[in-house]
Amino acid sequence: MTGIWGIVNITPDSFSDGGRYFDVDRAVAHGLQLRADGATVLDIGGESTRPGAERVGAAEEQRRVLPVIEQLVAEGAPVSIDTLNAATAAAAVRAGARIVNDVSGGLADPDMLAAVAESGADYAIGHWRGFSSDMYAHAEYRRAAREVAGELRERMGEAASSGIAPSRLILDPGIGFSKTGAQNWDVLRGLDEILDLGPRVLIGTSRKRFLAETIGVDPAEVSEARRDLATAVTSALAARAGVWAVRVHDVGATRDALAITHAWEGK
Repeated sequence: MTGIWGIVNITPDSFSDGGRYFDVDRAVAHGLQLRADGATVLDIGGESTRPGAERVGAAEEQRRVLPVIEQLVAEGAPVSIDTLNAATAAAAVRAGARIVNDVSGGLADPDMLAAVAESGADYAIGHWRGFSSDMYAHAEYRRAAREVAGELRERMGEAASSGIAPSRLILDPGIGFSKTGAQNWDVLRGLDEILDLGPRVLIGTSRKRFLAETIGVDPAEVSEARRDLATAVTSALAARAGVWAVRVHDVGATRDALAITHAWEGK
């Protein structure tokens, strides 16, 4: 069965829900609701990675996320830390996080791979070509799916050299990161290229601009509800393709979409 990662952003500036849960109690309550809705992992983040976002220092990031992680873990929730910082990753694992979700795949912080190796946590490697401030400057591909797979293979090799066993790896092709809308669709149509690499695969399309561009003339006018419906459809299609998990804001809608998908397949 395909897992569902529920997103908990403890930020003032995330592209979709920035500021909505920028408080420990609200963030914890939201995480527990996502868990009740069917999330198998709660992905906790304290720094926005939306296009143009400014970096957050590790100390401030940890101030935001660690109390939330500790409380959710105490409630029995499996937790992932969404971070680019090795120090935050290590602190989050000490607080109980089981997975480090690094959208840069170890490229943003040279200490990340060693920190993850030592922590024993599983490691989600994202496909990445640069920080959010200028990510679209790197959106040049001839065959996006094949090139993304090749770059993820390189990151897998670096992870192995750092002592992270393949069984601990999760691959994320980085939908929306340094990719145009057409390139995102090319990657999704070519998911076999990513799946053939071997590790578990995580897909995150939730509420992203390329979905709004596809269903509306002006993405700014596409409502959150419509984005969530589009996310549920892409998540269901990703599940049919064989991905291990999907990462979403609206867990309930995706849970229902996956239930129908699995019933269709007789699972």
